[in-house]
Formats: sequence, C-alpha cells, structure tokens
Amino acid sequence: MVPYVDLKAQYRSIKPEIDAAIATVFESGEFVLGSEVARFEEEFAAYCGVPYAVGVNSGTSALHLALLAAGIGPGDEVITVPFTFVATAAAIRYTGAKPVFVDIDPGTYNIDANQVERHITPRTKAILPVHLYGQPADMDAISAIARKHNLLVIEDAAQAHGAEYKGRRAGSLGDLGVFSFYPVKNLGAYGEGGMVVTANPEYTHKLRMLRDWGAERKYHHVMQGYNYRMEGLQGAVLRVKLRYLNQWTEARRARAALYTQLLADTGVITPRVLPEARHVYHVYSILLAERQSVMEHLRARGIQFAIHYPIPIHLMTAHADLGYHPGDFPVAEDIASRVLALPIYPEITEAQIENVSSAVREAVAVKRASVG
Repeated sequence: MVPYVDLKAQYRSIKPEIDAAIATVFESGEFVLGSEVARFEEEFAAYCGVPYAVGVNSGTSALHLALLAAGIGPGDEVITVPFTFVATAAAIRYTGAKPVFVDIDPGTYNIDANQVERHITPRTKAILPVHLYGQPADMDAISAIARKHNLLVIEDAAQAHGAEYKGRRAGSLGDLGVFSFYPVKNLGAYGEGGMVVTANPEYTHKLRMLRDWGAERKYHHVMQGYNYRMEGLQGAVLRVKLRYLNQWTEARRARAALYTQLLADTGVITPRVLPEARHVYHVYSILLAERQSVMEHLRARGIQFAIHYPIPIHLMTAHADLGYHPGDFPVAEDIASRVLALPIYPEITEAQIENVSSAVREAVAVKRASVG
C-alpha cells in the first residue's frame, strides 16, 4: 500500500528529539503557552522573515484573529477565493464580515488577480489570497491593487510553510500572514495549532490579547477575546520539527519533480509553477478528465489519494445564504471536478512514486482506449 501521508514515518525519524521535547514540557508543567511556545514564536517569525509571531490553537483561529486584529467586522467585505478549505470563508464570517469570491487562475488555482478590482466595493476592507497547495499567489499584483484601494492584505498561508515569492517567505508578503499546523501540514503539530505572523506591533499586541480572553494581563480583560491559546506541547514539538522543515521541503520538491517527469507524456496536467515562486508542494495535484476511473484504479492498487477540494465553497449548503449559484465561478467549478491529489511527503520513496505514476498512466491509457 502507498499511503497518502505517513505521519508515523516522520515521527520515527526524529523520535528521540520529539520525546525529549515532550518530556521537557511535562517537567516544566507549562502546558498552555509558556516558554516553549514563546521560543517557537520567535523562531518561526525569524523563519518567515518577520518580527512577530503569535501562536494559537488552530489555523482557523489564526485566520479569525488576524481578521479581527485588522479591524474586520460586521458590514465589511473581504475578497477571497471559493476554491480553498472552508475555514478561509468561515473565519471571515465569524467576524460578521462577508466573503466576496473571485474566480481562480486556471494554471495555478490561486486567486485570479485580474478579476479582483471588479469585486471591490465601498465595503471592501481586505484581500485574503490563499497560497493553495504550497505555491504563493501573484502577490505583486494583489499588493498593487491593495495599495491603490487602501485595502489590507491577509495571506492564508496554511499550506505554504517556507514557500517563497521573489525570494520572500509566505506570510511576510502582506499585512498579516496565517499558518496552520494541522498534523498533515508541511510543518505539522501533534494535534492542532496555528500562527499569525506580522511586522506590525499593534496587531501583535491585539492578537496576544484576543487569543487569551482579551486580557492585557491576568484578570484585566480590556476586550472580548477567545480561548485560542497554543498548548505548550505543540510549541515544543513544532520547535523540533521546524529545524527539519527546509530539509523536508527540499525532499517534497524533489519528489514533486519526479512525479512531473514520470507523468510528462500522459496528457495529465501536472502543477504549473510560477517562475517567481518557490512551491513547497503541500499537495501534489494533477488535473485529468478521467478522475473517477483513475481513482478506482489507484484504489485497486492499494494507493491512497485525496481531492482538494471537490466542492467550491460557493456551492456548499452551509454557505448558500451568500447567494451564489452554479456557474458563478466556472474555473473553480471545473478544477474541482477534475483535480486529484497524489501521495507526497518527505519520506515517500522513489519506488512508491514510480508505482503511483505507473498506476495513473495505466488508468488513463485504459480509459482513453475505451473511449477511443
């Protein structure tokens, strides 16, 4: 069997360091926030190339607090994409603001910057691009639009730890950047975790209060806040794993390159990488018309896969009240119907990738022969 992701293999490779880090937290008794979280914040901020980082209990919480810290609230609009995990839109709605969707670029699946301006209204307060699958959006174009219209830029970098745009790390390209440390992420916790990074000290001060019940200091609550604090165990684990992130990223990039090489003459569309971007391949997704038959063939061969994402947010029942309809975002809808994610993680072997690629090749050939 080829698993879609193998978290146990990664743990085994760094087990002594992880176990020691966890023991340190048990000995200290700092189970919520504490010194391990504070050190991880410093180290992750330095990794992203920003002065400040604020750890929270999930990527969704990080999105929510980044929006609140930026002053987003009821009556405001935030421009984003319908082709992303649902948390992107949900967090906007948590603030009382409205997500306004823009279709995606057919090559990168990131926000189509050419369509952003037509969706700006007097209520628009921010643009929230998603660095989907580990590749940054077209940030020069987005930043130029934001400056022109006096809008904030909040990066959803939940899948883009270590990704770069023109040599700058994801998270450092907007006013605030948001990361998830869900276990399967390129930098994953052993549980939930998230982070907001920024160069703005005022945002940082507000974020620290918002994550801890709005308290400026203990029992002095100056705003309505939340229990969004990062656990000490996650801070300790993530500090260890951050030291390996560059190594793991290069392994992902090498494995993605091998997939692209092996699938080159199949007619399957492999990831398109912008020349100014460093893709970190949280997801390696291919695009093909024969998705159902390929999935059946992979399943029969014991190969796991995933679809990120089968239903665009504007077509989800949970968000039907936003008033969108089928056909409103044709590119997102088309990609959602054809995209398929293949197994990729630092520990996957070349033999496994060859096995997966061979299975895709066989399935595509059989399907096309039957049609022809």
